[in-house]
Amino acid sequence: MQVERADAEARAIDWLVRQRDPGFSDWDGFADWLTEDDTHAAIYDAVASLDRDLDALPPSPAPSVVMIPDAPRRPSRRAWFGGAMAAAIVGVVSISGLGLLGGGDRIETLAGEHRTVTLADGSKIEINGASVVEIDADRPRFARLEAGEAMFHVVHRDNDPFVVETGGAKIVDLGTAFNVVRRDRQTSVAVSEGIVLYNPDRDNVRLVAGKGIEARDGDSTPPVVRDVDVANVGGWRSGLLVYNGTPLAVVAEDLKRTAGMQVRIAPEATDLSFRGALIIDKNRDRTIADLAALSGTKAARQGDGWILTR
Repeated sequence: MQVERADAEARAIDWLVRQRDPGFSDWDGFADWLTEDDTHAAIYDAVASLDRDLDALPPSPAPSVVMIPDAPRRPSRRAWFGGAMAAAIVGVVSISGLGLLGGGDRIETLAGEHRTVTLADGSKIEINGASVVEIDADRPRFARLEAGEAMFHVVHRDNDPFVVETGGAKIVDLGTAFNVVRRDRQTSVAVSEGIVLYNPDRDNVRLVAGKGIEARDGDSTPPVVRDVDVANVGGWRSGLLVYNGTPLAVVAEDLKRTAGMQVRIAPEATDLSFRGALIIDKNRDRTIADLAALSGTKAARQGDGWILTR
């Protein structure tokens, strides 16, 4: 068991180092590795967190004496990080044993990267790309979606509801599965199982399976409840995005978050909306071709991405 964890830690370091390369493109392979085992995401998060902590250290003061020309150079912080982690792996040291996963944890995903986090109570959070989720070991029935998108699968407890905060809103779960999107001062919630309460202390909007809302910050009236297709809630997890009259700019944002695709909308096409279903194909050109055909636009390559024109 310890050997398997050491192998996973080594793989996590390898992914982190490879992703520093501006030309890195194996996001599908990275996502596959994350989903191979429930522990991979937590191990990668701990390694990335340690790397960020090392970057945040103040630079070493300049030496006050002249260095001997042939003296060995002090390794960089990056090199020290690699060496320290390698030593930990050789010694089969557990990351969780070092306390790196304890207390509050901020999980940030890259565009096109998906992670799954299992909480102490058995609840699960599936996090889409370009998202930020905060969890706290001291509050096991709480999570905060700072930005992006996440699907929550919550274990029901009668006297201990699960709370999700995002923006200024609070979503209280009564034992269910639901998807939350936080973008540009707007929150979207869609429920596929059970019941949630949106802002119970203020709006007190009750959402059952097959219902959803779109709420903007600062609105003086409660958000309007709408129908959603249960089968499509959290469809991004399987590469399916379904829309009904959604602005193309929002579709482009979703493609970037879910698949790491860079899609620009030309000024003359910004007023167009999209209805239909998009499948995130391994051949991204095919996905863009479907979007263009269904939205009445023309797609052309632009740099590392595409541009849609009327």
